[in-house]
Amino acid sequence: MSTRSAVRLDHVTRSMPVAFACGAAVGVLGGMIGLGGAEFRLPLLISVFGFAALSAVILNKAMSLIVVVTALPARLAAVSYSDLAPHWTVAVNLLAGSLLGAWAGASWAVKMRTSTLYKVLAVLMVVMAGALVYTHTADLGGLGLSGPLLAVVGVVAGFGIGVVAAIMGVAGGELLIPTIVLLYSVDIKVAGSLSLLVSLPTMLVAFARYSRDGSFSVLRANHRFTVVLAAGSIAGALLGGMLLGAVPDIVLIPALAVILLVSAVKTARHAAPPKAAS
Repeated sequence: MSTRSAVRLDHVTRSMPVAFACGAAVGVLGGMIGLGGAEFRLPLLISVFGFAALSAVILNKAMSLIVVVTALPARLAAVSYSDLAPHWTVAVNLLAGSLLGAWAGASWAVKMRTSTLYKVLAVLMVVMAGALVYTHTADLGGLGLSGPLLAVVGVVAGFGIGVVAAIMGVAGGELLIPTIVLLYSVDIKVAGSLSLLVSLPTMLVAFARYSRDGSFSVLRANHRFTVVLAAGSIAGALLGGMLLGAVPDIVLIPALAVILLVSAVKTARHAAPPKAAS
């Protein structure tokens, strides 16, 4: 394994109970707001478990994929096919951009210097914090776009979301749901299911691109850790779903945004070169 993707394996392999607990905590946070919570898992992989930036992104992508595949049947059961079928063009429009964005984002991530990737991840965490606050506090309404203009904007938005999701290793629901509501005036519950239909193939494309890089070996070296953390995330998401609405959004959303902002600061600090020993 290259230095760039090196992992503190001695630390990670001793932390399976902690991995499950951290995954569960992430799942609860995500479940309480109806999302997967991968944006909260990424800083844990970096700061708690000691993974380098690209390794953390690849692991986060693998876990996000597991969580989405697990959540998809339940989500589709909650929103009937008859509710989704009229909006198939929405998924196609966004996928036309997100699939290209996922490939491009993963390609850029594997080519970035590690210090640059840390900075990019920090900036994207701030973006996610802003999207989280906006989605849960703003009165989302359609922008009134239609025809060719809507199609072009949809492809561009999908491309941007695909890039962000690939670089952070997330499903992208935090960005997809408000985008679907704003651009296509879709009910937010239906938008949540549509976002999964878009994010799954988008993640698979990013995953395929990452698999061509040597850093992908981090999954083989840490497969047990990946499964344990993903299992914790799934269990936590189920619990978080039951707690949905238990904490008022006026309290929960600012608290989660602050967590992301603090994580952004800590991630950015990893980009600084280590101080020379005196």
